[in-house]
Amino acid sequence: MVPQRVLADELRQHIIAGEFAPGSRLSESALAERFDVSRNTLREAFRVLSEQGLVEHIPHRGVSVASPTIADVVDIYRVRRVIECTALRESEPEHPAVQRMRQALAEAEEHLPAEDWQRVGSANMAFHLAIVDLADSPRLARTYSDVAAELRLAFLKIDDPRSLHEPFVRKNRAVLTALVERGPQAAADELERYLIASERSVLGAFARMGNG
Repeated sequence: MVPQRVLADELRQHIIAGEFAPGSRLSESALAERFDVSRNTLREAFRVLSEQGLVEHIPHRGVSVASPTIADVVDIYRVRRVIECTALRESEPEHPAVQRMRQALAEAEEHLPAEDWQRVGSANMAFHLAIVDLADSPRLARTYSDVAAELRLAFLKIDDPRSLHEPFVRKNRAVLTALVERGPQAAADELERYLIASERSVLGAFARMGNG
C-alpha cells in the first residue's frame, strides 16, 4: 500500500503536470483503483493537497482540482515578490544556487526554439525555485513550493503558453545578468519588474477568459 504522504506527492505531480485540469472532479473510486490504495488513504492525501491549495472539497460534489481565481493570482504574486525579491536582495552571487539558476535558464533557452512550452515552463519554474534556495531556508522553500504549484494551476487555465513563458526566458536572463554583473540589489529590482509584468500578463489572460 502507498503511504498517504507519498500518494499526495504523486498526485501533486500529476496535477501540476496538467493531467487533471483545474476545476475537474477527482473520482475517489477511479484513483483508489489506479494507485491501489484505500479510500481512507486517498482522502488523507486529498487533505494534504487541500492544505497546499491544490484541491478543494465541494459539498455534495466531492473533491476537485483547485481553479485559481483573479484574487488568488494577485495573492500568489504578492507572496512571490516578498519571497523571491527578498531572497535575491540578500543573496551572495557566489552561492551554489546561482549555478542552478544558470542550468535552469540554459534548459529553458534550449527548448525555446522548438516551442516545447511544458519544458520551458518547468525550466522557468526551476529558475525561480533556485532563487528561493539562495535564502538557505527550508521553510521558505517549502512555502514557495506550494505557491509555485498553485501558480502552475493558474497557468494551466490559460490556453496560450507562448505568452506565459517566451517573454520571461529573456527576463530570467536579465535577472541573472544583473546579479552577476551589478549585484543583488540590481537583480532584485530587475526581478520585481519581471514579476509585475508576469502578474499583469496572467491577470490579462484571466480577464479575457472571464475568470473571476
